[in-house]
Amino acid sequence: MRVIFVRHGESTGNVGIPSFDLSQMPLTALGQTQAQAVAASWMEAPSRIAMSPYLRAQQTAQPTVARYPAVPVDVLPMEEFAYLEPSRWNGTSREQRLPFIEAYWERGDPGYCDGPGAENFERLLGRVDDTLARLAYRPTDARVYAFSHGQFMQALRTVLLFPGWTPRQRMANFWPFNIQNPILNADKLEVHYRKGIWSTAPALQSAVT
Repeated sequence: MRVIFVRHGESTGNVGIPSFDLSQMPLTALGQTQAQAVAASWMEAPSRIAMSPYLRAQQTAQPTVARYPAVPVDVLPMEEFAYLEPSRWNGTSREQRLPFIEAYWERGDPGYCDGPGAENFERLLGRVDDTLARLAYRPTDARVYAFSHGQFMQALRTVLLFPGWTPRQRMANFWPFNIQNPILNADKLEVHYRKGIWSTAPALQSAVT
């Protein structure tokens, strides 16, 4: 089975526009163009389309859904990693949140929760496992296009590339790995499931030139 994860197109959050709801950031005009480019880039029809519950991932998926209207669509728990307490970042830009972002990653505790409505790193890893478990039930010849988010995809990639790491090791290496190997808007990450084992390659694809 092949699953191609796609990071959403450029969102308002990516260009520094403050948001009051992480789940409801829409795509920018460029993000809409990127979503159309993703839909046009597919060489084969999928057997399934999946998306996160967040608006920007669903808007990115929409042109692909329109291209393949007969293909079933699932919503899977592959939304973005929300590790800061929402009441502290609502209405702020990423630049304003940066001190809290740096403090979170410097703490290096995968079980730490920043406050009500926030998610700890162990829970992110659990959602990666949950998503892969749900996808593993698909037929061996299935092809799934899955629209998700940068940090979720990065967590997925590190889980598959470094299976021996503990949650603490994953968290300690996550930020440096993300800086060195960024997943940009509309990038694709292909993973395979064969004989009960998930695998991926470090390289990414992009539908946007």
